[in-house]
Amino acid sequence: MEVIYEYAWLIPVLPLLGAMLVGLGLISLNQVTNRLRQLNAVVIISLMGAAMGLSFALLWSQIQGHAPYIRTLEWAAAGNFHLSMGYTIDHLTALMLVIVTTVAFLVMVYTDGYMAHDPGYVRFYAYLSLFGSSMLGLVVSPNLVQIYIFWELVGMCSYLLVGFWYDRKSAADAAQKAFVTNRVGDFGLLLGILGLYWATGSFDFGVMGDRLAQLVESGTVSNFLAVLFAILVFLGPVAKSAQFPLHVWLPDAMEGPTPISALIHAATMVAAGVFLIARMYPVFEHVPAAMNVIAFTGAFTAFLGASIAITQNDIKKGLAYSTISQLGYMVMAMGIGSYSAGLFHLMTHAYFKAMLFLGSGSVIHGMEGVVGHDPALAQDMRLMGKLRKYMPITAITFLIGCLAISGIPPFAGFWSKDEILGKAFEANPLLWLIGWVTAGITAFYMFRMYFMTFEGKFRGTDEKIKDKLKKAATIVLELESEEPTPAFGPGAMKHGELAATGGHHDDHGHHSDTPHESPWTMTLPLAVLAVPSIFIGLVGTPYINYFEEFIYPPTEVVEKVAEFNPTEFYVMAGASVGISLIGITLASLMYLWGKIDPAAIAAKIKPLYELSLNKWYFDDIYHRVFVLGLRRVARQVMEVDFRVVDGAVNLTGFFTLVSGEGLKYLENGRAQFYALIIFGAVLGLVIVFGVT
Repeated sequence: MEVIYEYAWLIPVLPLLGAMLVGLGLISLNQVTNRLRQLNAVVIISLMGAAMGLSFALLWSQIQGHAPYIRTLEWAAAGNFHLSMGYTIDHLTALMLVIVTTVAFLVMVYTDGYMAHDPGYVRFYAYLSLFGSSMLGLVVSPNLVQIYIFWELVGMCSYLLVGFWYDRKSAADAAQKAFVTNRVGDFGLLLGILGLYWATGSFDFGVMGDRLAQLVESGTVSNFLAVLFAILVFLGPVAKSAQFPLHVWLPDAMEGPTPISALIHAATMVAAGVFLIARMYPVFEHVPAAMNVIAFTGAFTAFLGASIAITQNDIKKGLAYSTISQLGYMVMAMGIGSYSAGLFHLMTHAYFKAMLFLGSGSVIHGMEGVVGHDPALAQDMRLMGKLRKYMPITAITFLIGCLAISGIPPFAGFWSKDEILGKAFEANPLLWLIGWVTAGITAFYMFRMYFMTFEGKFRGTDEKIKDKLKKAATIVLELESEEPTPAFGPGAMKHGELAATGGHHDDHGHHSDTPHESPWTMTLPLAVLAVPSIFIGLVGTPYINYFEEFIYPPTEVVEKVAEFNPTEFYVMAGASVGISLIGITLASLMYLWGKIDPAAIAAKIKPLYELSLNKWYFDDIYHRVFVLGLRRVARQVMEVDFRVVDGAVNLTGFFTLVSGEGLKYLENGRAQFYALIIFGAVLGLVIVFGVT
């Protein structure tokens, strides 16, 4: 087994190699590389598959009890400063490697069907492989500096992928929004890293935690500074994992192709934030004030995301706010010290949320044949309905995902969410109450989504609804109409033949009266992901909690899991399942059986409805305060630059020019004239000093 650890560095390198090969091909032999579409996809998927196989081998070795392995080499040294780079394999790393590689592998398989007709097919695979490599590099990093390097690479890849269809204004804007918002959090993270190094003299997670605790205890470092450094580091995960108040980028990131939405939301970018909190747990656990900030930030974010998801009609944005909410649960768990519960939910959520996003992509793929390739129509649930008849595999897997995220036993989400709620009740009943209410809201909006999409009657051919939606999106459509026709992406699919494939849309089942099931390359990953969405939670049941015995805080010695208290478990589980069933029942009465009119409810609670529909006005507030506010500041700075800075420079130049022009008449080359000037100057000095 030791040999496997020596070659563990191949896990992030193999996907990087694939990205490099395809990327160099696109740069040097673009047309040839694009024609070899399937070959490029096979190469990249195979390399990710090899990384996945190695990850499973490492996980099995760690389960069997192999000691954590670390291998480093000195990267930089100056005096007493030494910085090492390398990789580490421990329980947390092994688990995350498996999560990232399995989801990335299935997303890559799915991409072949979803992006089959897109001219950017090969480029998308190169970006996917680079994204996966960056996240894997982050996971194996042994210190905070190396994590920060890969942290920024993950951010760069998300910019490339969210803005993949960059000739669409909305996609370009979303990529910029994600990039800028994450820079805010990353700047805080950088300051926190520098502060912790100043205080502890180390970038190693365990060393930083121990030294910071000792320094605070001895009074060498004030408690205020320790809290400040911890919260600054936490700003990084706040941005990456879309926590309040830096959550606004994640819903807009849905402008990217659906496969990358699944990868970002399940296993890579947003998981990076929770992973960093877990890695920095030795630091955070010694700073109770920071732990409280983390816990309440997560709890509020969970409720915020769920309350907004209730009114979303775009299927992908509804799932995006669901991700924000579920990430809030994980962050809350970390904040209350429930390390293993937070990571357990990270694992279960990765599989069922990847399945839900890929399911939404399958729905969109089927709807595009009826309503065209306009995202405003293909992703709107008000035009869906009865898709279970036309897309049975997608419907079944989506239902499994809804049951899992709603916390219905025995699906995976029940075990992980119930463990978080149980720990929250022990730590702070207020946090439990927020999480419990959020669980009910989650069940409601997820089954609202399922019923609107897969049950009832099909509304995709209803011209009245289409016209209504088009009128509602008039402003957006007018903005898009001013742009040139996209060369690729959904806009490109509206016209003629597809240059890359040579096929017509009609040949692929488009422009029909009913949706169609997706090809096997899309449905197979859905079916595979359904298995862990149902069963993987069984590794963390309170009866025999294998997960908690395997994943535990690095500062603790592995101990036998506490004795199972069936009464306590059944009370807590009954409360969480009960609120979820209430949410599902309400969704059924409103959107399945039609016993309650949602419009009438919305009219009675119009202020709350408007608050949810407008996303708590965060986007509007940020636009007014930061976008418009910074533009005003920029104009003022430009005015000062023009009038003061440029004015001073121009005035200096003008004075030099005038003085030079004047002095040139005094330089005529006549010695008598120069003598006269000197005589006059001396006479003037004599008169001045003689008088005084």
